[in-house]
Amino acid sequence: MARNSLSVVGCLVFLALAIPAITEAQTVVSPAESSQSQQTPTPQVIAPQSQGAPRVAGKSNLYCAGYIKYQRFDKSPEIVGSEGEPEQRTFAEGDVVFLNWGTEQGIKEGQQFQIVRPKGDVKGVFREKKGFLGTYVRELGQLQVFKVRQNMSIARITFSCEMILLGDLLLPIPYRESPFQRAEQEFDRFAEPSGKLTGRLMMARDDREMVTVSDVVYIDLGSEDKIAAGDYLTIYRPLGSGGMTTVDDEEDARGRATGFQSNSYRGGGFSSQSQRAKDSTAFVNVPGRYRYRPTTTREVKRHRPPMPRKIVGEMVVIDVQTRTATAIITRVTGEAHTGDWVEIQ
Repeated sequence: MARNSLSVVGCLVFLALAIPAITEAQTVVSPAESSQSQQTPTPQVIAPQSQGAPRVAGKSNLYCAGYIKYQRFDKSPEIVGSEGEPEQRTFAEGDVVFLNWGTEQGIKEGQQFQIVRPKGDVKGVFREKKGFLGTYVRELGQLQVFKVRQNMSIARITFSCEMILLGDLLLPIPYRESPFQRAEQEFDRFAEPSGKLTGRLMMARDDREMVTVSDVVYIDLGSEDKIAAGDYLTIYRPLGSGGMTTVDDEEDARGRATGFQSNSYRGGGFSSQSQRAKDSTAFVNVPGRYRYRPTTTREVKRHRPPMPRKIVGEMVVIDVQTRTATAIITRVTGEAHTGDWVEIQ
């Protein structure tokens, strides 16, 4: 019993000596650490990562734009049936369709195709570029083959731009990359011509005549004109021409030789809405006198110096064919329409 008591006392003495040493070791810090602990902690700021410039076109505009193909079409598979027959006549994303090509024609499971619909020939109607320009092709969507037999295949539509029909053709999916959006800057509506190649905005997707931002259009400049995807073009027209309506240059209310007075009392002979009177030097050699015959708008325009062109917007090319190109309108400052001029910036 005495031996156990001595052991307990010894343990207590050891702990009493060890605890101060442990406490001192935990509380001793360097002067530098002490000064840092007394300072107010600085909040940490994490800068957001740069997202980069936005793209001009999303998938729907990039792969539903359509184009005007100059070369002949090679023989290609087509959609000839569907799982939903006979009730279903139009097809969209998620629908199962049947193709008229199989293993004998080289079709494999997992293969992907673009769905297109040739619409007809396009001829140049502007004097700058005439003749056959190509076949207008609508891009309708994409599909993927998941089952193949000897002379037919089964596929699922994975992406659709518009309703797909029996008879639509399949082509390899082209590689396209959307140009980056330009940094926002003031648009010079009175910029001088660049002196580079010019062409015409000849068509727009969905048969539109008036076009605006994000609309898809077709121009009569192509690879034969050294144009490339990503090129920006200015949309313009000569001042006073190319409008959607016809406006007569003559004024409705103009001063006449007999004036606008009544036959009885002969009031004033001048129209308040008419142009200025002509300089009388045109009739008599007396400069500085103005007679009753008015100056007309047509005469003013006939003798004026060269005027700036009317700039109405800009576009960027997303696809180039042999004689034509497909572009997207990126900015407009006024009404833009088919028939307008385009110039490479």
